[in-house]
Amino acid sequence: MALDNETAAFLQHMAEARPSSARPIWEMQPADAREAGAGLRDLYGAGPEMYRIENHELDAFDGGTFRVRVLVPSESPAAVLVYLHGGGWVLEDIDGYDTLGRTLAERSGTAVILVEYRKAPEFPFPTPVEDSWTALRWAAEQRLAIAGDNVPLWVAGDSSGGNLAAVLTQRARDFGGPDLEGQILIYPVTDADLTRSSYLDPANQVVIDADTMRWFWNHYAPDEDARKLPEVSPLRAESLQGLPDALIITAEHDVLRDEGEAYAHRLTDHGVTVQYHRWPGQMHLFFSLVNVLPASSEAIELVASHLRGRARSEADGRMSTAVLRKTAQ
Repeated sequence: MALDNETAAFLQHMAEARPSSARPIWEMQPADAREAGAGLRDLYGAGPEMYRIENHELDAFDGGTFRVRVLVPSESPAAVLVYLHGGGWVLEDIDGYDTLGRTLAERSGTAVILVEYRKAPEFPFPTPVEDSWTALRWAAEQRLAIAGDNVPLWVAGDSSGGNLAAVLTQRARDFGGPDLEGQILIYPVTDADLTRSSYLDPANQVVIDADTMRWFWNHYAPDEDARKLPEVSPLRAESLQGLPDALIITAEHDVLRDEGEAYAHRLTDHGVTVQYHRWPGQMHLFFSLVNVLPASSEAIELVASHLRGRARSEADGRMSTAVLRKTAQ
């Protein structure tokens, strides 16, 4: 299946607007790539108004600091969601994800915490993991202040943020908490293996390709031995038993598709209930293109309905959907 019409038109528009001198990300310095990517933000709009917004600076494990933003949609949000943004551990920040965070908060009735974990190459692995872990523990401690009650705590992320979210669920299990209601992984990076068929398919070289992912990996985890660690490649964890239920979304035309699907099936093999969706006609990045692509709105609604406790969404009929369950042996 080809990219859907709206996505193809968006890519055509971006190609026509791109200067002839523009280089691919993997030929840029990180600072230049960050500046180039910031131009998308003007497309998203301001997002819905929030009942309350809080900005906090948290102390990091190494004596540094990093920011979090709390988006509270109502006086009594039903849950707290820690959201870890994508960008290959190198790009993006919470300002670029503000509209998405607001939209998700409003539609789900959930307080969303955006985490400004520090980026590679200035702060390679394990700093993004440690910052995200600090933010998750802080969120668990602050639930009463944020939501007015001891509401459920969720963790979510897209792309590299999905990688961090998956790692945090494993840490929470191994370290005895915090207790998580569930994990939501949007086209997550789960392994450093760049040879899967979804990486090699010419139809999937959209937005990011193998060269771009290699550039990200070289900045985030330059030591190839470190890439085999479960806290870098969560798919390689010895056991996934005892992890919270998962909602996993992949895109049909995405180099990360197969590793996201592999993680969904491996979770299932270890006794975790997984709701898995492969979004047809879509590319990497589609979820965060809020107010740009119709598929983004549909996927956000699916996530919001999942947070609200519904098993299905009206969008389910448009994707490959499986609710995977297996009893651990």
